[in-house]
Amino acid sequence: MKGTSKGLPMINIGFGNVVSSNRVIAIVAPGSSPIKRLREEAGERGKLIDATQGRKTRSIVVTDSDHVILSALQVETITQRFLSEE
Repeated sequence: MKGTSKGLPMINIGFGNVVSSNRVIAIVAPGSSPIKRLREEAGERGKLIDATQGRKTRSIVVTDSDHVILSALQVETITQRFLSEE
């Protein structure tokens, strides 16, 4: 679940994909209209990262670098991993 790369705490967001926990601003559900717009705009700007491996998007991770990362894991699952890392 947790790991480090050059001292950076990493969170597994599914299928071997990880994100730096220091860079995460929010972990949100993908259902609301504002989040759908955020996802669409990130794609237009080239800041969308799809880490779902072809599965349904169940959560969206927003980073301080303005990247939007799609994950197939539930919001609660990623949140638990994030909290257990601390």
